[in-house]
Amino acid sequence: MRNAPDAVACVVGLGGNVGDVATTLRAAFDALDSVPSTRLVRASGLYRTPAWGVTAQADFINAAALLDTALPAHALLDELLAIERAFGRDREADDAQRWGPRTLDLDLLLYGQARIDEPGLTVPHPLLHARAFALVPLLEVAPDALIPGVGPAVDALAAIASDDIRALG
Repeated sequence: MRNAPDAVACVVGLGGNVGDVATTLRAAFDALDSVPSTRLVRASGLYRTPAWGVTAQADFINAAALLDTALPAHALLDELLAIERAFGRDREADDAQRWGPRTLDLDLLLYGQARIDEPGLTVPHPLLHARAFALVPLLEVAPDALIPGVGPAVDALAAIASDDIRALG
């Protein structure tokens, strides 16, 4: 897809803490760019972040991807879940330990300025405004991002601690 007039700008958060995560995330950027009717506009750098929620586990590596897509939000989510599975993610097993270790996590953080609250899909991501590990890379790819119902992403980041997030070289 190139310059489609009906494209929606969206941001996907990427993360993982099992295996060679840096290599996985770089390959996931390529996979995102291969999604039908979608193109990768910008990929963030990689960031080492402490585990969130369940903290007794390895640090995560997180990133973000700015995409243009002509896919409806649910169809894009289906593609994200398929990419996760291709990289060894088993969400059913993950449900036993929410926020536990994972090979690859892809979250639809923003889908244009849409607010979606449907079974299986909530956009913007419901905890985005409270997660520095998602906001730091998001702001790298979309510095002027607005979180619908919250406001500027930069203001959300300013309101929370982020000094434990480290850019990887």
